[in-house]
Amino acid sequence: MDHLEGLNDAQRNAVITTEGPLLVLAGAGSGKTRVITHRIIHLILQGIAPHHILAVTFTNKAAKEMRERVQHLMHMHTSATRAGVDSMPLVTTFHALGVRILREHHAVFGLRKQFTIYDRSDSISAVKKALERAGYDPKQFEPRKILSMISRAKGDAVSQAKYAETVRSGIEDATNMVWRHYEDILKAEHALDFDDLLAKTLSLLSHHPDILAQYQKRFQYVHIDEYQDTNRVQFEIAQLIVGSRANLCVVGDVDQNIYSWRGADVKNILQFERQFPQAKIIMLEENYRSTQTIITASNDIIEKNVNRPQKKVFTNNHEGELISLYTAMGGQEEAEHVAMTAKELIKSGASPSDIAVLFRTNFQSRVLEEAFINYGVPYQMLGTRFFERKEIKEILSYLRLALNPDSTADLTRIINTPARGIGKVTVLKLVEGQGDTLPKSTLEKVHSFYALIYGIAEYAKTHPVHETMVYIMKQTGIEQMYRNDGEEGLERLENIRELVTLGTKYAEYEPEEAIEHLLEDAALGSDQDELKEKADLDAVRLMTIHSAKGLEFAYVFITGLEEGLFPHERLGDERTDEEEERRLFYVALTRAQKKVYLSFAHIRTIFGSQRVNAPSSFLRDIRSELIESSNPSESGYERTVYLD
Repeated sequence: MDHLEGLNDAQRNAVITTEGPLLVLAGAGSGKTRVITHRIIHLILQGIAPHHILAVTFTNKAAKEMRERVQHLMHMHTSATRAGVDSMPLVTTFHALGVRILREHHAVFGLRKQFTIYDRSDSISAVKKALERAGYDPKQFEPRKILSMISRAKGDAVSQAKYAETVRSGIEDATNMVWRHYEDILKAEHALDFDDLLAKTLSLLSHHPDILAQYQKRFQYVHIDEYQDTNRVQFEIAQLIVGSRANLCVVGDVDQNIYSWRGADVKNILQFERQFPQAKIIMLEENYRSTQTIITASNDIIEKNVNRPQKKVFTNNHEGELISLYTAMGGQEEAEHVAMTAKELIKSGASPSDIAVLFRTNFQSRVLEEAFINYGVPYQMLGTRFFERKEIKEILSYLRLALNPDSTADLTRIINTPARGIGKVTVLKLVEGQGDTLPKSTLEKVHSFYALIYGIAEYAKTHPVHETMVYIMKQTGIEQMYRNDGEEGLERLENIRELVTLGTKYAEYEPEEAIEHLLEDAALGSDQDELKEKADLDAVRLMTIHSAKGLEFAYVFITGLEEGLFPHERLGDERTDEEEERRLFYVALTRAQKKVYLSFAHIRTIFGSQRVNAPSSFLRDIRSELIESSNPSESGYERTVYLD
């Protein structure tokens, strides 16, 4: 039982409870990943074949870390056993699981095995086309809004036909009409969007009992991490796979449910006992990450929420430093204080990557970036992901089009990159299947382009994916194009070379399978994967609180603590969910191991107008003895700290 050493009583109980439904309510920093990984090893040591075990989480980063921990534990505890040699548990994300299942049964939906996965920009472009086909002006209905409504419906396990029956307003009617054309576009291009990876998987398992039986037999023990973030379709997929055996272990924390706006349904975790009456519930309440000061403050915050099971997180760590509060006159002063304090921490021996600056909304990043540049503090802004960069998408589009010649989204992106003298009218005719009406000189250019794509496809069949990408760089003229484009072009070329380096990691697969894995990872990447790509960059991390979920840092700055900004005041008709805002602040606080720095500005410029702000109501919820002012004593206004 060496694998149980070092676990506390609650963790050990969760690890050895292997049969039937189990809900582990895990507070922040309580070792939930440790529980899942040790539970997997315990199952294997009990004689369960590893390939019968499935663990699902939400980001590639989390899945990779969990997979590596499982492999390490297997090496330590099962290397002498036959099971440990013969197979591995599947540790993956929900969307990657969907891709795996759909590739295995692509013919059911009339898809190519190498179907294209639309990213958000591809989907927005397709919605614009669908709007036009439905007879709407894209200026009349915002494509992003329409896509968001379609996405939300798919996440709620609602089909287009079912949605049509519930239409009640003009925008819903337009969404319904556009959705039909959007599906036609996807089908014609052998493409699925991000939400289809789950919606189609659910449809497949729901309507094909023989296929469902395969996966029920394959995955006899299922684990789901971050269960509070699951939506309806994810819940139904899990319920189908576990079947009557119901060997389902879910781990989550109601207090960290911060994605309801994206479709996460907190009822999945709150009503787990109702859905699985025989469920066992175990609470992990000991925090191993943060100081007592941070835990006490975070408990002060979250206890104000009503819609949560009673849970009191505690820690045996030392008391630690008080929480600092800085009151700035304006947003720029706040940003400068954050940058200067980070610089002092680094000078005192802290590693820049041990420091995170968190903010509620993206617009706050600009003034913070400016301050970090001015004070010469190394930083990394979590924003544009590696796979979303223009030059990266171009190389990947050449790869995707070579595998899937029906992908007009990729065709339109690269047919004239580099410039080949093929205009928009020509592209439109090709997309509409009217290529035979083109003039002879234009047809020659088009045929030359398709000959290039065919050459890439043939080369890709027999060469490693990284060599295929080098081939694309040179044969298409992209390398020369960026060489001739000054400093910016050379920077883009460096990014492409980084992509080629990344491609070497897929060398274990056959060429076409390697391309599938690369394209899948590119499509399913999350904001946090940017941190993985730049792991060697020792810099302060700047990010939204949503992006920080699941991460931890020694020092955490939480900025913009003003009423209307945090808690955030919704625009338009959307009501602020005060409990979710409070959960978001709780998540921000519990990212910190050693010290938290809070700040707000009396005056902030938002949308071009100066606004006078009251301090966030959250500040009044933290007991005053936990907070110290970090304002200079000689100043006046900043001594007014609204805590009581």
